Amino acid sequence: MKAEDVMTPMPIYVDENDTLQDAIALMLHHRISGLPVLGETGHVVGMLTEGDLLRRTETHTERKRPRWLEFLVGPGRLANEYVHSHGRRVKEVMSTRVISATPDMPLDEVVRLMEKHHIKRVPVLRNDKLVGIISRANLVHALGAVINEIPATTVSDTSIREQLLTTLDRTAWASKGLIDVIVRNGVVHINGIVLNAEEINALTVAAENTPGVKEVRNDVAWCDPMSGLVIENEPPSLRASNDLQSMI
Repeated sequence: MKAEDVMTPMPIYVDENDTLQDAIALMLHHRISGLPVLGETGHVVGMLTEGDLLRRTETHTERKRPRWLEFLVGPGRLANEYVHSHGRRVKEVMSTRVISATPDMPLDEVVRLMEKHHIKRVPVLRNDKLVGIISRANLVHALGAVINEIPATTVSDTSIREQLLTTLDRTAWASKGLIDVIVRNGVVHINGIVLNAEEINALTVAAENTPGVKEVRNDVAWCDPMSGLVIENEPPSLRASNDLQSMI
């Protein structure tokens, strides 16, 4: 998938000279947490987000420091913070660093940008002009649209086993050689021992994502490598019952 496949086209935006009051009203009306900011030439010059509005004098949340620390911070940074917390125009409050994508950018690259820069939305530009925006909500909607698109297929038990074992062999977490997989009529039975309790759930997920699997029965036990203690993998219903008994 590409950016253009999931982006919101023709997104709502504000002008850099708009008042902060108008921008906030726009965000509240459309229930969005961030807006691209366009300059006089129509190019994206910044982003205005909820995070930019946290430190404001109106809500008495502007940053406060002891005098000695202000001396160390320096007048330049203090002046910038003052403008940010007291400014009345979008351009005075917005974040000027813009991380953008192109319509043909692969979706995994867009997500990588969001993770790397700790941002929640990415404007999509074509020839430096705003054509869309991708937010985390867009990604969730895309997932909801495709998560059930895996076609139902008739796969032999042998093929299911081979595919699952190949998948596990390519991972860095599976305790290779300590687990066994048996498939009967599309039902995957996983047995053996793992050295990390988190592997148990990961094994189930790997099996569930193998084409042709109808059900997964995970009977893997966890062995604590420090103590050598082996803990059986209880069925969820039994585990919940035991937890309830321990609370009584």
